Amino acid sequence: MNTFGDTFTFTSFGESHGRAVGGVLDGVPAGLHIDLQLIRDELDKRAGRGAAGTSPRALREADEVEWLSGVMECDNESVVHGTSSLCTLGTPIAFIIRNTDARPEDYEWLKHTYRTGHADKVYEQKYGIRDWRGGGRASARETAARVVAGCIAKQELAQKGITIHAELIQVGTETDPSKFTGTIETYQKEGDSIGGIIECRINGLPAGTGEPIFNKLQAELAFAVMSINACKGFEYGTGFGGVTQPGSAINAISGGIAGGISDGTEIVFRCVFKPTPSTPKAGVKGRHDACVATRAVPVVEAMTALVLVNQLV
Repeated sequence: MNTFGDTFTFTSFGESHGRAVGGVLDGVPAGLHIDLQLIRDELDKRAGRGAAGTSPRALREADEVEWLSGVMECDNESVVHGTSSLCTLGTPIAFIIRNTDARPEDYEWLKHTYRTGHADKVYEQKYGIRDWRGGGRASARETAARVVAGCIAKQELAQKGITIHAELIQVGTETDPSKFTGTIETYQKEGDSIGGIIECRINGLPAGTGEPIFNKLQAELAFAVMSINACKGFEYGTGFGGVTQPGSAINAISGGIAGGISDGTEIVFRCVFKPTPSTPKAGVKGRHDACVATRAVPVVEAMTALVLVNQLV
């Protein structure tokens, strides 16, 4: 499916080397101020501007959002923090982000072969056809639209006092943030890549949010986060580390969720992102990231926001 949510819905569209990626949001309340600078900043983070080991394509894409429907400019009294903003109309919001640095010719060699570790082969097995241009729909380029949708969701949540903050906490075996850049650059110089772990913290979520049994809050979060490209694992609270501890030591640590329902305390979860499989060392041509986890931080926040706004709107 290409649509996420049931009350605050987000539909994503577009391919990596098509004309654009974009989305349609429905169920967004009227009168919400959209801070354009926030969206700009989050898209820059997703592009990896200022981060080590970022794909050259990501650094050259402008990632300018074109709003097609559902919004209008706010009046002067509605400008948020001195920056330009838009106001939602309560109608479907449609937007696109044009692919300004697409180079489909770079992927001609993929017409008759498959990249190991990518979705090339399974897409063709499922549909009988595939977009070989950089992975098409399976490319992480699609996450740009998620970031825009997530920013709008985060601004709705902010009105309710709910905040979401994600950060990279591990690169390979390195846990010292001051050494992350050096670690990534080392792998990049070797023509290789490395994975990472992102931790996300949610504060201000009211107790009682979530459902028991099959729609537990942690299950909804895992469903959303695991849909992100290259995400290979999810844990919350004590997570997998809890298996080495006796119950007497950890039974009071809930991670903010008990029985699938929030308890009003801080929610903490972590997710792991695999190394980029296509690298020069693996003999694969193209523009690749040395560590995709650095660029996934705003995407994790975006998907988290979409889960929570659907719980509350």
